Amino acid sequence: MEIFVLSIFPEMFDCVFNQSIIKRAQQKGIVQIEAINIRDFALDKHRTTDDYPYGGGAGMVMKPEPIYRAMDYVKSKNSNTHTILLTPAGKIFNQQKAKELAKKSSLAIICGRYEGFDERVRYLADEEISLGRFVLSGGEIAAMAIVDAVVRLLEGVLGNPDSLKEETFEDGLVEYPQYTRPRVFRGMSVPDILLSGNHKKIKEWRMQQSKLRTLKLTGEEDG
Repeated sequence: MEIFVLSIFPEMFDCVFNQSIIKRAQQKGIVQIEAINIRDFALDKHRTTDDYPYGGGAGMVMKPEPIYRAMDYVKSKNSNTHTILLTPAGKIFNQQKAKELAKKSSLAIICGRYEGFDERVRYLADEEISLGRFVLSGGEIAAMAIVDAVVRLLEGVLGNPDSLKEETFEDGLVEYPQYTRPRVFRGMSVPDILLSGNHKKIKEWRMQQSKLRTLKLTGEEDG
């Protein structure tokens, strides 16, 4: 998979994309990630990427020309790139969407800043995505989260592929409680069922706990 991330602060991705699972995925050649500086595609010597909004109002708006030119560069490398615009007005990102994106051969993620994009930038996007109904300073943190969620789903990325089968939200449920040594820690003990060796009973207990946690979570969200 190819992933292009368009931002005016591409250096923000250096640490995240060069650590842990994402780093190993790149080293294995499973994914190629390129952080693109939108300023490199600006039309003036000051590399301007924003301007005042028509009609007045607070803040600045990202100009369309540099973003379009940056996407021209992306499309020249892969014309089938699936393009995502990060915006609070987009559809909420979830595990199902991560699975859908993991099937793409090429992704481009456009990160906004300031008061948002010139409306014409929306025509570049195949879809608009949001992490939630809140506002960040820019799309970079959201892009990091989406890339991480997608890359770990690619075949060969995780050392144990079975890990994906029991993860939170994989079957619509929150993952069950996990324990490791020591057996007793500060008065808190590992449930006896996990030490019983009865795998059928353990599986039933875990499913029950997943359902209880999911019910609690959905109840809190509905409230």
